[in-house]
Amino acid sequence: MNNCIVIIPTYNEIENIESIIRTTLSQHKHFHVLIVDDNSPDHTADKVRLLQTEFEGRLFLENRKQKSGLGTAYVHGFKWALAHDYEFIFEMDADFSHNPHDLEKLYNACHFGDADLAIGSRYVTGVNVVNWPLNRVLLSYFASVYVRMITGMVIHDATAGFVCYKRAVLEKINLDKIKFVGYAFQIEMKYRTFCNKFNIAEVPIIFTDRTKGQSKMSNSIIVEAVFGVISLRLKKLVNRL
Repeated sequence: MNNCIVIIPTYNEIENIESIIRTTLSQHKHFHVLIVDDNSPDHTADKVRLLQTEFEGRLFLENRKQKSGLGTAYVHGFKWALAHDYEFIFEMDADFSHNPHDLEKLYNACHFGDADLAIGSRYVTGVNVVNWPLNRVLLSYFASVYVRMITGMVIHDATAGFVCYKRAVLEKINLDKIKFVGYAFQIEMKYRTFCNKFNIAEVPIIFTDRTKGQSKMSNSIIVEAVFGVISLRLKKLVNRL
């Protein structure tokens, strides 16, 4: 049984899905992949099913009935991975903004290092972002500054979506209490990990903006993040997190 699963949530990623699966499964380190698709109108799930015949036992698909948000997709994937006894559980985007060649760096930080959560960080060694407009870079960078101020977490990239969890972290966190779905979901998961006194490490990566498909960023996701951080901190202060 392989002990590493890479969870990739998808919605209309037909242009990227085959390449991201093939690249991930061709790494020197042996990974499995779980696609959590929200019933993409562009038939992303159908392409995954076709590839499953080639990658039997390594590629899995959970097809949800409707688009329900990034956070709920990952929680769905986390529960699936725990039920299937994986020890190292990864989050990664489908659009190559996260380089599958960096997966092993995150694995090494957890398996050989002392990290319980390894973050593929854009900002731990400066600003390592390619092809993003300046306003997106500033929004992302200062979001992490804001999170540090409110929560006290010493993390340079609090909204990062490229991570590796040891299963013990996800077993400790009550996944049914996860509230947020966008940027705030990534912050919430890190904050709950931090509050449960797990070790968090940041591994420097280079983030490259997607070249195919459309970004899922929206104003509502930004608003959720801004007020969600305050909500998390207040819940922690009154012991209701």
